[in-house]
Amino acid sequence: MSGSPPDKGSLPDSLPDKGPAARTAALARDLKPRIVSGVLLAALALALVWAGPMPFAALVITIAVAMCWEWGRVVRGPQLDPAFAAHAGAVVGAALLAALGFAALGLVLVLIGAVLVMLLQFGGHGRLSGLGVPYVGVPAVALLWFRSDEPYGFAAVLFILLVVCATDTFAYFGGRSIGGVRLWPRISPNKTWAGFISGIAAATVTGALFAVFLAGASPVRLAVTALVLGLVSQVGDLAESALKRGFGVKDASALMPGHGGFLDRMDGVVFAAAAAALAALVVDIQEPARALLSMR
Repeated sequence: MSGSPPDKGSLPDSLPDKGPAARTAALARDLKPRIVSGVLLAALALALVWAGPMPFAALVITIAVAMCWEWGRVVRGPQLDPAFAAHAGAVVGAALLAALGFAALGLVLVLIGAVLVMLLQFGGHGRLSGLGVPYVGVPAVALLWFRSDEPYGFAAVLFILLVVCATDTFAYFGGRSIGGVRLWPRISPNKTWAGFISGIAAATVTGALFAVFLAGASPVRLAVTALVLGLVSQVGDLAESALKRGFGVKDASALMPGHGGFLDRMDGVVFAAAAAALAALVVDIQEPARALLSMR
């Protein structure tokens, strides 16, 4: 797509050898649409996370439906087909169950939806179409599972979102301003080691600072947790890049000016939320938010 932004933590292909001045100019051109749409989405997300599980569920469901459509657009094309209806229906149902306190049933519905989508697409990218259901549904259930665990639900969701945001932002600025050696050219030729390391460092610092404002939390533990989530979120970024590269797609859509689509922006959240939920499940299935934040 014309006018689409480069990958997070990357340099534009046209500027690999033009030095810091060219990279700074390109960075300035990209910033305005990215900042405006990013700030608006962040403000809306913060307000709805604060408002409670059901308002947050409305946000999660809206973004999840957009991601379902984008997944189908990448894998099958932009048409609204029966596979999209099954995909979106399973994810919306799972998110509602999680918001009502039935996260386990939500995961069962995600599994059923994945099988149904594969059957609907049998012989035509069935496995990848089916994979889109847990890709969108599991993090949706995870975030709502965390948010419903009071009194730490808001803090847990905010922690995940801040860590991913810090990782993405500093990976972008680090890659664009520093440049250097490419991270994994075959999968995402624009991403750099400088961006990757900048993102991980920012995530770690964010975790430590978050603990300062959360009474009873350990800065060391949250820094380590944030480091892991930052690493996982960048793996998610690479995984989504691999999916798009496999289908010859630059952006999942143009729904977010300056960013591409929701799949492009939420790839880190997808992996980080799922990883955080898995860790909390092992530590304390009854109090996942408290477990994630190490409030024991």
